[in-house]
Amino acid sequence: MARNVCLIAGGMSHWGVRQATQRDLFQEAGKACFDNIPALSNKDVDGLLVASAYTERCSFQTHLAPVIAEYLGIKPQNICARVELLCASGSSGIILAYGLIKAGIADVIMVIGGEMLYTPQRWEVQYSELASVDHDWDGTQGLGLPPPAFSMVAQQHMQKYGTTEEQLAMVSVKNRRNGLSNPKGQFQQEVTLEEALNARAIVPPLKLYDCCPITDGAAAVILASEEKAKYYTDKPLVYVKGSGQATLNNMSANMPSWTTWEALKIAAKQAYTKAGVQPSDIDVAQTHDCFTISEIIEYEDLGFCEKGEGGHFIEEGHSDIGGTVPVNTDGGLLSCGHPFGGTGIRQGIEIMKQLQGEAVKQVEGARTALTHNLSGFIAAHTVIIYGRDI
Repeated sequence: MARNVCLIAGGMSHWGVRQATQRDLFQEAGKACFDNIPALSNKDVDGLLVASAYTERCSFQTHLAPVIAEYLGIKPQNICARVELLCASGSSGIILAYGLIKAGIADVIMVIGGEMLYTPQRWEVQYSELASVDHDWDGTQGLGLPPPAFSMVAQQHMQKYGTTEEQLAMVSVKNRRNGLSNPKGQFQQEVTLEEALNARAIVPPLKLYDCCPITDGAAAVILASEEKAKYYTDKPLVYVKGSGQATLNNMSANMPSWTTWEALKIAAKQAYTKAGVQPSDIDVAQTHDCFTISEIIEYEDLGFCEKGEGGHFIEEGHSDIGGTVPVNTDGGLLSCGHPFGGTGIRQGIEIMKQLQGEAVKQVEGARTALTHNLSGFIAAHTVIIYGRDI
């Protein structure tokens, strides 16, 4: 019989430009996670999934999962593996842990992920990102670098739906404001609408504050069967209710649409159906705001508003605290940063806090929540739905 699965603990390292090793970051995140649930120790964890996309390139370390297990004092008896799906590596790890526990293969699994991206030298990571797409096709055209790709997305969305640069800037203003109270995020710096609009251009229409930073950092969560969760914690249980993941293309030439992300719509429908909820049931969400245009399209394709209305959704305050669906309440990628393997896990931590009533930017009465990641050339989309009720 399938078991219920709960998210019971989470913690992260400080994110930003770190004078640290990959190992340091994972140890910081692991300790913070264990500190979040004092009744559980590393000896109680029988599974470990490590999410990292650039470990070989930036840290010259493959076979990462056993390395991290050893440095966290974990001796996995049922699963020990690395997960890689670029920006969705962390959320993919959570989905896999959920499935393993639900099937009875393991009882308590830590999912930990992150990157050390500013080594050996900062400029190298930009060239490394050319490997995130089909290297022989899009990579040779420079489309492995995210700003040009999302610039084209923004231009088409603006042309088709009338989305404005001001509406793009509002996403950054909101998320930077939310991130002010997140001491472990990369930025605790508010940005005004005027500053965002007048910032230097990166790839028009995208400006500096329309783009998330590259980041060093790690994050960790622990998932457990409902029975184990009740044994280790007396906090409100946060259940994994359903998930979806889809990809329809890898190369840019095969994208069904640049302004409607069909794979996201499929993944969202899968997750909603499995969880038994509708978009209108979502009380709070963490979406993949790698660029401001991304969050606007995600409002639409997750069903929070009609297609083409994403710009008005942010402008009218629907995605802010107190709005219809508060989005990226801890600052999102635009404020926290984006160490690829850690992002989906960081999102899970924020959602756990929201549903337990312990978030700094608390959404009152939140009981159902969603996380979303995209990865690669907008190629794969991952959606997870969490709830206080199963």
